[in-house]
Parts: sequence; structure tokens; C-alpha cells
Amino acid sequence: MLSALHVTAAHCSFDKLTLATVEEPVEMKIQRVALVVTAISLLAGVPFFSGLALAADKHAAEALEHAKEAVSHGKQGHGDFLKKHAEEALRHANGATKNPHMDKAITHLNQAIANALKVGMATQHAEEAVTHLSKVN
Repeated sequence: MLSALHVTAAHCSFDKLTLATVEEPVEMKIQRVALVVTAISLLAGVPFFSGLALAADKHAAEALEHAKEAVSHGKQGHGDFLKKHAEEALRHANGATKNPHMDKAITHLNQAIANALKVGMATQHAEEAVTHLSKVN
């Protein structure tokens, strides 16, 4: 069987025109490579940047939840827990997408932390932070 295939293959002739390759111009190669690189960049970049946006939105939501907890503890007179939640809210607010409301919320969270021993004043700042964070989400 092997010898039959060998004989058959030995009798095949190839046309040189069919095997010849035609060189494409260098400009065409460059354009093709540029197109492929652009397509890959777009496909890889879109999920990456949309993932960053989702992470920033998650930070804003977490900041709001912790700020609400800070207010709740402040109304109960728990300055230490108010401070703990305000610090956590601030950490998330700093990781969120920046805008005027987020900036004001960060300012009020800093004030709530600085005035944690004056629970009433700290609670007011935490409430202001909640107001601004609610406008972000």
C-alpha cells in the first residue's frame, strides 16, 4: 500500500504558477497590521475600562452605605462607631468616580471624622455626606 501511494505521488506534477506567491505591497501589509492591532486593542480595552467604571460605581454605593451607618450610630450617640463607618465611607468615596457631589461628600466625611468626639456635629456632617452621595448613585 505504501509503495502504491509513493508511486502515485511520484507521478504528480505541480504547476509552478500555482505554487508561486505574489508579494503584496508593503503599504498593504502595514495597513493590515495596523487594522489588526486596532481591533485587538478595542476588544481588550472596552471590558477593561467598563470594569473600572463598575468598580467606581461600587465604591460610590459602598460609601453611601457606610455613611448611612455613620449617621445611624451618630443618632445613637456612638461617636466611635460613627468615626469607623465615616472612615470606611471616605475610603470608598476616594475610590469612586469624582464629581462635585462626591467632592462635597468627601469634605463632609472628613469633617465627621475630625469631629467624632462632638457626636452631634459629626452626625450632621455624616448626614450631609449621605445627601451628596445619594445624588451620585
